[in-house]
Amino acid sequence: MTAERLATAEDMRSYGARLAARLRPGDLVVLSGPLGAGKTTLVQGIAEGLKVRGPITSPTFVIARVHPSLRQGPPLVHADAYRLGGDLEVDDLDLDASLEESVTVVEWGEGLVEGLSDDRLEIHIDRETGDEARTVTLRGVGPRWSDTPSDRPEE
Repeated sequence: MTAERLATAEDMRSYGARLAARLRPGDLVVLSGPLGAGKTTLVQGIAEGLKVRGPITSPTFVIARVHPSLRQGPPLVHADAYRLGGDLEVDDLDLDASLEESVTVVEWGEGLVEGLSDDRLEIHIDRETGDEARTVTLRGVGPRWSDTPSDRPEE
């Protein structure tokens, strides 16, 4: 598990774009952190790195959006579990139906979507008091991430 301090929203998008270079079809990314932490901003960077159709906005009211690739890469499934009441509502999203061919990123998914895959990246974002800075903690879970030399996106 590693943590990195990101000073601005642009740094968060850049971090997401670097992270996207390591993502492949079948990957599940679970994002957690308080309201306004920068989860959607991170997904914007991941989308930029994956070269998918946007715009990337918070899916809070639609729950999930699929962003097709613009370059023959995997689509991005961007979901928001904030308004979901539990496992049954997560099952209704059918995220597992597209998991193998997509990169799936779930905001507020902690404690709800881990059962979708034995392999996942768990990313927690904390806001720092008094400024725009965020601390991003990335943790790889499962065999897919066990041989990763570093939990930091490629520079």
